[in-house]
Amino acid sequence: MSLSRFHPLVQEWFKSRFPQPTDAQIQGWPAIAEGRHTLIAAPTGSGKTLAAFLACIDSLVRQGLAGEIPDATQVVYVSPLKALSNDIQKNLQTPLEEIAQLAEAAGTPLPEIRAAVRTGDTRAYDRTKMAKRPPHILITTPESLYILLTSRSGRQGLSSVTTLILDEIHAVADDKRGSHLSLSVERLCALAESPIVRIGLSATQRPIEEVGRLLVGSGSIDADGSPDCLIVDTGRSRTIDLAIQLPQRELGPVATHEMWAEALDEVTDLVRGHDTTLVFVNTRRLVERVSHQLSDRLGGDAVVAHHGSLSRSTRLAAEQKLKGGQVKVCVATASLELGIDIGVVDLVCQIGSPRSIGVLLQRVGRSGHQVGGIPKGRLFPMTRDELAECVALARAVKHGNLDTLIIPPWPVDVLAQQIVATCAQEELPEEDLFAMCRRAYPYRDLPREKFDQVVDVLANGFTLRQGRGGAYLHRDGINLKVKGRRGAPIAAMTSGGAIPDNADYDVILDPEETFVGTVNEDFAIESLAGDVFLLGNSPWKIRRVESGKVRVEEAQGQPPNIPFWLGEAPGRTWELSQEVSDLREGIDQRLDNHADAQRWVVSETGVDEESSRQLVAYLEEGKRVLGVVPSKTKVVAERFFDESGGMQLVIHAPFGARINRAWGMALRKKICRTFDFELQATATDDGLNLALGPGLSMPVEEVFTYLNENTIQDVLQQAILQAPLFGTRWRWNATRALAILRHTGGRKVPAPLLRMRSDDLLASVFPAQVA
Repeated sequence: MSLSRFHPLVQEWFKSRFPQPTDAQIQGWPAIAEGRHTLIAAPTGSGKTLAAFLACIDSLVRQGLAGEIPDATQVVYVSPLKALSNDIQKNLQTPLEEIAQLAEAAGTPLPEIRAAVRTGDTRAYDRTKMAKRPPHILITTPESLYILLTSRSGRQGLSSVTTLILDEIHAVADDKRGSHLSLSVERLCALAESPIVRIGLSATQRPIEEVGRLLVGSGSIDADGSPDCLIVDTGRSRTIDLAIQLPQRELGPVATHEMWAEALDEVTDLVRGHDTTLVFVNTRRLVERVSHQLSDRLGGDAVVAHHGSLSRSTRLAAEQKLKGGQVKVCVATASLELGIDIGVVDLVCQIGSPRSIGVLLQRVGRSGHQVGGIPKGRLFPMTRDELAECVALARAVKHGNLDTLIIPPWPVDVLAQQIVATCAQEELPEEDLFAMCRRAYPYRDLPREKFDQVVDVLANGFTLRQGRGGAYLHRDGINLKVKGRRGAPIAAMTSGGAIPDNADYDVILDPEETFVGTVNEDFAIESLAGDVFLLGNSPWKIRRVESGKVRVEEAQGQPPNIPFWLGEAPGRTWELSQEVSDLREGIDQRLDNHADAQRWVVSETGVDEESSRQLVAYLEEGKRVLGVVPSKTKVVAERFFDESGGMQLVIHAPFGARINRAWGMALRKKICRTFDFELQATATDDGLNLALGPGLSMPVEEVFTYLNENTIQDVLQQAILQAPLFGTRWRWNATRALAILRHTGGRKVPAPLLRMRSDDLLASVFPAQVA
């Protein structure tokens, strides 16, 4: 579709701002104009957001000039990040204002086309204003859309929607937040007076058709499984400048202080050679550590930190400094992966392995953001195992391989919450409610029996120590209809959403009462008054620790500690584990000739000769000790005695932490049962380690016979029930299902009280488990 199909005012504005449309825009516009569902998969900076919005703006301009634009919301844009929503609103305001100026100059004044943001940060005054006079374009998040669909005033404002834009849909597709959003989308479509055109914006995924199916829902999937939407995929052909940077010293099994110093010196040199640099690390603790050490090298004014435990104002200030060129480098976690507007980034450095092909592409894609720009990324492996992962990542990028998207099937906790929210303002036949749920793609195979069980629990509740609770529905067993009880709307709105609660403590600056960020509960409890720690690359001195709050004052010039947050380092994806295994096997086949093995690595992956040499030497050393190179087809069990005389059993298996953790838990449980002996087990991406102790002995080859496909399920279930992980996940699921409310009486329930109520619920439902 050329620009000629747009209104002349829209054409004139576009030509004044851009030399020509991008591929994503040229391919996407015709389908959107025809009212077809459309999925645009393209890298950041490809103009896909404008591809979605321009047709909507064109329609609103035509209505305005014809004097037929009603005071009603026609377009809903949903972003997974509040910061991204604010960016879009700012970037959308510019074309609307400039088109209005062009219309004024042409003698055809245009009525105001309003765009507004509705997120958890929106002030009550602005929310009231929106309810009285709805914006034509509403920009929101999945959680705020859910609240609007649950409130009476919100539902009235959404009934006129004709277009729904789901941005960064891939970011929520593989978790329960995506399932939650898919049900909200079906609720919106059921509420709307006319059919809604769905437009999805995504990074390139595999299979991209799965994202298309999530976008359109099970009601718009053809018999052969193809989604009824146009899929525009322009991301695979993009060139990436990717290389590995090694320190001067040879990499070892762990990263020494000297290695870190050399790596950060190299990062510093790269930062000085570029205008703007993003440095990505995998944990918030590393953000604080790296930003602090880069500040020592570059000066405190040249470095900012950005992660999810910082306050919104601190993150926004970091984004604005980066965009305005006031700082040279920003150190971040996943908080800056998505398309937040931070201006032009020249270089992305990744310290350590990102553990995922998709995450690497997303992070490196933050550079070269301008149309036609080439993303530039540098990987800094800190250990030999990370070197293997980084070389495997380079191979995957060179061959165009991606992580496989897996959408979780019908999460029941999310279903329960959405059923309560759906019935909060209206009575519905059970059959219609079931059909609506099944139209959401993750719930396409939801069994009717499971749906009936959920409705039954929501209607009857359950008995706890403090009395009966959890009954949110009236169920008419004669007419088979359900409607919400009196407390259903407030419970659904205040305790809804799919993001689990953590037990972090708020960090408050005294006496200004300014929110600085959050730290982990364990870190807060272990801290004392007078301790100094880093947060947002600034030192803070603890004045006192209260319930849920750490009160601090500024501590410039004092040596700081670094806070920790538990359980945040990602595990390696299955696809990257396959790449690592294939790389190991390829090198193993050529280890008879070092030069051949190194040449094969260079040609297969595109990495430099030194990275190839160190990797080949590492695998050769491992083969000399073990006899084989472990891979997906060769798993090695190794037994040895440690310094204390205890026996250690190591299983070399490069399947990734997710599989290895499950295997380790099940194997530990089986050994404990068989020998009536407690032992410790740990798992990594490349294997598992069991500390057998001095009193346990077994033939090492027997370890592979303890579990098989017939017994693994039962053993793993028993192992998980005893693990701390189960209690946490139980609490998350219970709060998502509204069995435990996160807010009561207008206040947030403290984390210790939530845990206690979760334990009570577990004892009520599974008394044998607690016993």
